[in-house]
Amino acid sequence: MSNFVFETTPRIVCEDGAAARLGQFARELGARRVLVVTDRGLVEAGVVRPALEGLDAAGVEAVLFSDVLADPPEAAVETAVAAARAAGAEAVIGLGGGSSMDTAKLVALLACAKQGLPEIYGIGLAKGPRLPLIQVPTTAGTGSEVTPIAIVTTPTDEKKGVVSPLLYPDLAVLDATLTLGLPAAVTAATGIDAMVHAIEAYTSKHKKNPVSDSLALRALRLLSENMRAVVKDGTDLAARRAMLQGSLLAGMAFANAPVGAVHALAYPLGGRFHVPHGLSNALVLAPVLEFNLPAAETLYAELYEAVAPAAPKRTSNLAARDFIETMAGLVADMPMAQRLREVGVTEADLPDLAKDAMNVQRLLVNNPREVAYEDALAIYGVVL
Repeated sequence: MSNFVFETTPRIVCEDGAAARLGQFARELGARRVLVVTDRGLVEAGVVRPALEGLDAAGVEAVLFSDVLADPPEAAVETAVAAARAAGAEAVIGLGGGSSMDTAKLVALLACAKQGLPEIYGIGLAKGPRLPLIQVPTTAGTGSEVTPIAIVTTPTDEKKGVVSPLLYPDLAVLDATLTLGLPAAVTAATGIDAMVHAIEAYTSKHKKNPVSDSLALRALRLLSENMRAVVKDGTDLAARRAMLQGSLLAGMAFANAPVGAVHALAYPLGGRFHVPHGLSNALVLAPVLEFNLPAAETLYAELYEAVAPAAPKRTSNLAARDFIETMAGLVADMPMAQRLREVGVTEADLPDLAKDAMNVQRLLVNNPREVAYEDALAIYGVVL
């Protein structure tokens, strides 16, 4: 067994209705005034209400910042940082999907740090200190509540990441009741995102380790067993809870064994065409799996056992092929766009997308098979 380091969020609470206890959790972290970072849609849908009521009941003053934008732009993050400073926030609570939680991470860091956002893009450049941070996911997808990563959209529409152990929150709160109102399309896209995290963590060329492997396999099984159920019936609390736990485990896995070409090719779709991240991953998943097959056959065969545990034993080649077909079939069954042209991409856009993807070397180096510009171009072409 190779040497490895495994890190994750130090405390996780998985409990239906736990959002009502956020005041208690904030006080345990020494905070009496907090900034709640979320988006307007969740406020209007009433999803944020249990959190605000719980904070008030515990005597914790909550200042609401609900201007989070999808694929958070630099300017929106800086606005949130200014709001935290103006409020005198003693802690930050991120409540929402990946964009809200990523914004909350950066707010907690930058509200009391001397560095600016452009200075900390990359790995290990953030110096801290940061405010206490609690993350509350309302989607089963990004796993951001257990990752040290925040993704930002730059003014040039490039996706850049801040990667630092400082971004692990102090506490992750999983409350499945907060996910009950999620639309089927969002449920599907975020669920595929979580499955990609598990797949790419398991096949990562760098930092693959037995802890992440175990988490990825368990995550993929939970997610694959419950995806169709939550898309069909969004009120199925048991299935929602299983999806949330699967997303968490996948997040823990890829935080330590990083993702590869699926994410690298998905990011330009978000940056240039503002395609939601989960949908971007879903669009390129099957062709990337096909491309990786020569280098990942054995690993894909092992993953097939997670998504089809009752299937008869097959040869490695057949099991790996069945895995790719199973994932492609799952995506095809989801209520989402299936081709790039459906999200506004034309053939003329493909060279720029491929160029952008090649700039995401921090992820491409983790892919089990080396990806060249021509490969990226061909993968986009397959799904156009």
